Amino acid sequence: MAELANISPGTVDRIIHNRGQAAQETVDKVNAIIEQFGYKRNILASNLALNKKFRFAVFLPKSETLEYWKSQVSGIEKAALEFSKFGIALEYFFYDYTLISFKETVKKVMQFEGDGLLFAPIFYEDSVQFLNEYQKKNIPVVMIDSNISDKNEHAYVGQDAFQSGYLAGRLISFAVKNERQVLIFKITREIESTSVYLQRIDGFYSYFKDHNELTNFKFSEITIKDSGIDKLNLEMFSGINSVFVPNSRAYIVAKFLDENNIKGVRIIGYDLLNENIEYLNKGVIDFLINQRPEQQGYLGINYLYKKLVLQEAVEQTNYIPLEIILKENYFPAKK
Repeated sequence: MAELANISPGTVDRIIHNRGQAAQETVDKVNAIIEQFGYKRNILASNLALNKKFRFAVFLPKSETLEYWKSQVSGIEKAALEFSKFGIALEYFFYDYTLISFKETVKKVMQFEGDGLLFAPIFYEDSVQFLNEYQKKNIPVVMIDSNISDKNEHAYVGQDAFQSGYLAGRLISFAVKNERQVLIFKITREIESTSVYLQRIDGFYSYFKDHNELTNFKFSEITIKDSGIDKLNLEMFSGINSVFVPNSRAYIVAKFLDENNIKGVRIIGYDLLNENIEYLNKGVIDFLINQRPEQQGYLGINYLYKKLVLQEAVEQTNYIPLEIILKENYFPAKK
């Protein structure tokens, strides 16, 4: 541009950034060139030259014994390593699956002076309250796993939970003509219900509401907390033909049915946990809907990188495709 205008690069810089004086004729010449050829400031180069740092808070459930969240963290760390040369650093805030731990961690996140936030909202009402308070910081937020932003105030990377439940309903109904007893088996931790959990169940029922010709399906529900897993019994599955587990714990049902030699029950659940894969390969679990947690974690950090470091316009909602896994199409990643 300096060559086109026949002026020094310093003069171009002053005009573009409105620093210092320049003759009006020179200003007009530079603006005409910008209008004709366009101009895009190299923000990345500017950040590197200024040695600018970006600190992102990562607010997630603890992953020590939870394979799903380990995969999320794996994707996050992959992105952090890739973008570290551009001044990105992460600060992790992990909480237990208890409301007390969540609230204690909220205080720490609120005190942290960062540039962006990656957040997995598990406790719905308290997460909404936290986001309302955090919004006062005027800092970009991207959610993974569950989208609780009704008005699109915050970004989201993950699956459409409602649609994934709707898909599960279709899979339950597939190639079935005789009467079927369907059990929605809810295996929860100490959390009674999370947003993503409820959206899946809502989507599941909505499929059958939208297909009222499917009158041969009857539904029942059972809820069991972690502390009651050993209380599974044969009566729970008496007359049941299909089971929908709206989280990653389908293997618990599959293990019980397998140990008791109960055949012919169609099971649908979520996530490629090792335990789920074991029963998928044995033919006890029929379908798993894969949420690609590692990709969610990676894309969450990538969103903040594009938004803050590159200052690019980024889509607020980034849905990951619904992936149906059967034993016939499951191929473990090569190590």
